[in-house]
Amino acid sequence: MAPLAYERYRHQVAAQLASLRATLDGADLSVTVPTCPDWTLDRLVRHAGGAVRLVELHVRTRATENIPDARVPGFEGPEEEGVAALDAWLAEAAERFDETLRGAEADTPVWSWAGQATAGFWARRMTHEVAIHRADAAIAVGAAYELAPDVAADAIDEWLELVRFVQLAKVDPRAAELTGDGRTLGLHGVDAGAGWVVTLGPDGVAWERGPAAADADVVLRGPLTEVLLAFYRRRGLDSGRVEVVGDRGLLEFWLSRASFG
Repeated sequence: MAPLAYERYRHQVAAQLASLRATLDGADLSVTVPTCPDWTLDRLVRHAGGAVRLVELHVRTRATENIPDARVPGFEGPEEEGVAALDAWLAEAAERFDETLRGAEADTPVWSWAGQATAGFWARRMTHEVAIHRADAAIAVGAAYELAPDVAADAIDEWLELVRFVQLAKVDPRAAELTGDGRTLGLHGVDAGAGWVVTLGPDGVAWERGPAAADADVVLRGPLTEVLLAFYRRRGLDSGRVEVVGDRGLLEFWLSRASFG
């Protein structure tokens, strides 16, 4: 499937940051984030906001090489502690990012670490970076979490593309193990009618969208948002929110190797 429209990503980054800010309202920033157990909620939010500021600087300056974190103004977050300071810092990052994306096009050349060196790549990457870390924050504070179906589906598409990129670039030995004799994993978002079939072949990972997901060797099924979170290892397979049908070991094998995100 083709990625979403550039403007859709621009609006989604702003929307995801606004939702992240809402999630922080009244939160205890010292709590441990269950999905990122080495981080507190404060550290998680600073990471997400710093990533947005880093990408904004790359796109605004039309960078042709990677800009070190130390050169990004405000990258580490506000000096002040507390939700109010973080909220203002995130709001400023959102405003700058939106303004910068409005000043670029999807095909504007910008350095990236992946095969697509464009502003469009970064708009898409930040949509899902913030969306997934918003899920981390929501889980940490016990808040509800939902994504629009097109955004959740695109997040799965992008994750599969990144897994394949990492595999081809040979930058993570775990991805190199994602091969096989044609065994298949199915993903089925039952509420959205969305399905994927991922094949582990001798040359690596391949996938396609389609209804054949139900015929795979193992199927991860449930509401699309919950399928995404399980596939991203944000929810456990035994959370009660998804169902695993078939060869569970194959799915666990995949999740243990596609674990660099």
